[in-house]
Amino acid sequence: MSRWSASHRFPITTHLIDLERNLTSRSVVLVTGGARRIGRTIALDLAAAGWSVAISYRHSSAEAQETLQDLRSKHVQAEALYADLSDEASCRALLPEVIRRFGRIDAVVNNASTFEYDNAETCGLASLERHWKANTAPAILLAQDLYQHLKGAGRTGCVVNLLDQKLWNPNPDYFSYTLSKAALEAATKMLAMAMAPHLRVSGVAPGLALLSGSMIEQEFELGQQLNPLGRSSPPEDIASAVRFLLTSPATTGSTILVDGGQHLTRQARDVMFLARELEHS
Repeated sequence: MSRWSASHRFPITTHLIDLERNLTSRSVVLVTGGARRIGRTIALDLAAAGWSVAISYRHSSAEAQETLQDLRSKHVQAEALYADLSDEASCRALLPEVIRRFGRIDAVVNNASTFEYDNAETCGLASLERHWKANTAPAILLAQDLYQHLKGAGRTGCVVNLLDQKLWNPNPDYFSYTLSKAALEAATKMLAMAMAPHLRVSGVAPGLALLSGSMIEQEFELGQQLNPLGRSSPPEDIASAVRFLLTSPATTGSTILVDGGQHLTRQARDVMFLARELEHS
């Protein structure tokens, strides 16, 4: 039988083999806290770009299922996985579960975060520990696990850590939160040095992106006007920066600030308080 006639007789089988090959070679990313807000936008953006996507959630079960359906509507493999990232055993179990379901993992976006108010006078060990366990330690553990997986498979991958522009424009509000992000920024550089060439580690530092804490809509609008560009850093812009870092093989150990220029200002307090002062002036 000629080669032409064989392929002519079995076009469906050939198509299925090609489809399976494409599915197994598709890059897989885990987005922590991917059920809602910025994490959801990042997950959907990567799915639209052809990535297979796992999202982790803790309290947002209903939102996770909604996001999962939206991800699958983009014709990519997607899974929503429960994890308490502040618990080391639960955190350590997350990547093996992604690998079990997808067959591989190529990247992690550390987006999940705790953001609670305190200041230099009120912070204590409990608040410091909550923020450290949510914002810093899980990103390190997941980077370790991803590095070991990639090294064992002889492949390369990437971690992107969500930071904050206030590391370049510091003020003492949200004291424990800021310290946890400062530690994560330092860890980003050290992990990039230690885990090359198998793992690249970079950061994205948003500014005013969404309503958070006790900020109201009017304060959010005023806060944007304080930025040099007169705008915020919408989740779509943050997602674009994340995708750029994931697909830029010469980039590691650096951070992209996506903040409308907010880091160029000198803000003595959190933007929420500055906006309130403007509102009442």
